[in-house]
Amino acid sequence: MHYDVFNGDADGIIALLQLRLAEPKTSQLVTGIKRDINLLTQVAGVNDVTSITVLDISLQKNLTSLVQLLARSIPIFYCDHHQSGDIPDSPFLETLINLDSETCTSLLINQKLKGQYQTWAIAAAFGDNMVKGALRLATQSQLQPDQIDFLNELGVLINYNGYGADLSDLHFAPADLFRQLLNYPNPFDLQLDTQSPFYQLQAGYHTDKAHLDNITASYADEVCEVFILPCQPWARRISGVFGNELVNRDPNKAFAVLTLNKEAALNLGQQSYTVSVRAPLNNRVGADEICGQFATGGGRRAAAGINQLPQQQVDEFISVLSKRYLD
Repeated sequence: MHYDVFNGDADGIIALLQLRLAEPKTSQLVTGIKRDINLLTQVAGVNDVTSITVLDISLQKNLTSLVQLLARSIPIFYCDHHQSGDIPDSPFLETLINLDSETCTSLLINQKLKGQYQTWAIAAAFGDNMVKGALRLATQSQLQPDQIDFLNELGVLINYNGYGADLSDLHFAPADLFRQLLNYPNPFDLQLDTQSPFYQLQAGYHTDKAHLDNITASYADEVCEVFILPCQPWARRISGVFGNELVNRDPNKAFAVLTLNKEAALNLGQQSYTVSVRAPLNNRVGADEICGQFATGGGRRAAAGINQLPQQQVDEFISVLSKRYLD
């Protein structure tokens, strides 16, 4: 059995979508919420694996499982743009990895496929807030302004769907969303089909976004702003896209969105926050450095996060964030 292992956000889903539209293949899908990135652990102990495609999850975070699978002589194609660490030298491993802050996995797959499903790649780039890359390809594809606007919205909505504490927070389980999108080789057909996932996600997004009308920054200075959201499904869903929206609005500032975690609201443990960090759009570096200083942090230079930031470390986090961009 072939296994497709992919991040549940727009970049991961659309990277696989391009591949399977170009190279149809029966496979077992392994994915989850956007922050569920240790996905190869779900495959490492499975006996029926004959080959694997891995998309948009850090090789560094999955290295142990990757080495175990390679030791079993299982062919693996690995494409990503997150931290990779030392890449194993194996005849069974093919990699397409680029850590440039202006690329994403779907853009790498688009290059591999020589633009075969480029309109989908454009949507993914918009969803991953790779606006420059998306617009460059849109110009190359001679798209009209209304088409570009649609692909932008589509990418944002697919990305929005990946955020949550668990699958129950999402409008679609990422594997189900992938299967539905596979029916639309041309993404513009989603716009024509009033029953398509696009319209369901659009309605959910607009409802969730309305909650932000009364949200203001909890901290702000000349280089960064921090927003704190409550422990609510809408807040968990909107957090990542909200961060992208903020940094697009003010490209010279860094932004952090903190969302109160469930265990705090249920009094099950120490109060903590899930953190999404966006480096300034005009200086897309440092997000990984900031989050990496905290126990459950990680990510890439332009966008990173912390899964559980204890309440008592919030002030320290804000200080680290601000100092990083004051320097």
